[in-house]
Amino acid sequence: MIGIMTSQDDGRVIEANGISLYVEEHGAGVPVLLLHGWPDSARLWRHQVPVLAASGYRVITPDMRGFGRSEHPAEVRSYGLRNVVGDISALLDGLGVQAAHVVGHDWGAAVAWLTAIFCPDRVRTLTVISVPHPLAPPTLRQYEMAWYQLFFQFYGVAEATIEYDDWAWLRTFSRGDGDIDQAIADLSQPGALTASLNWYRANLAPRMPGPAPALPPVTAPTLGIWSTEDHYLDGERMKKSEAFVAGPWRYEEVLGASHWVPVDAPEKLNDLLLDWLRQ
Repeated sequence: MIGIMTSQDDGRVIEANGISLYVEEHGAGVPVLLLHGWPDSARLWRHQVPVLAASGYRVITPDMRGFGRSEHPAEVRSYGLRNVVGDISALLDGLGVQAAHVVGHDWGAAVAWLTAIFCPDRVRTLTVISVPHPLAPPTLRQYEMAWYQLFFQFYGVAEATIEYDDWAWLRTFSRGDGDIDQAIADLSQPGALTASLNWYRANLAPRMPGPAPALPPVTAPTLGIWSTEDHYLDGERMKKSEAFVAGPWRYEEVLGASHWVPVDAPEKLNDLLLDWLRQ
């Protein structure tokens, strides 16, 4: 079932894939879908939306399930990436979009990768920021940087620690980068912090070792972007993602920007996006 339910802020809530998703649309033309990650919402793209809309694109920015103004399912399994890819496909159906340029950051990039892999007919071009292809070989540096993913597995302990003393842990962890005040406001909603951590619990919980899954190559033209001051993801893995892309590949580094490239380097990112989408 897909249908418009209500309106709030500048967007609307759509029932798609059995969940209520908040989504905004701006501009007209070829669709561009912008997918945010943790701990953000569609507000992350506030510097990209007006530029893309003014350049002749229909810009679509949802709050992903469990974030912002979208529904927060209670079950951990609800946040499995295959479910979220289903959200994207159903959302595009609900908006009457067959295929879009797909841009993702952080968890949004992981979803963008898998959408291009499993639903290639929905992706005109792919732009992934920060997060590499899921099969990109890990590095020692990435293991060191990803310590927080294990901490997030401790249900209750992680929540209490993150929000203790006016969210002191999160303020320290983020180094003041990104939309920290907005994130705290969003995560302060009932059940929102647990919902956001359930992305990690559903997809990154420790598992017994085994062979990597067989995935078809990405056929969409793909732009990989990594920022040199990212404290959570190793750029070497983004570079190595080229091996899993059968379509045209381009890699760009954004110098001096933190993990939150859309906020830290909006003009640079906008230039890269416009150049890439126009090709």
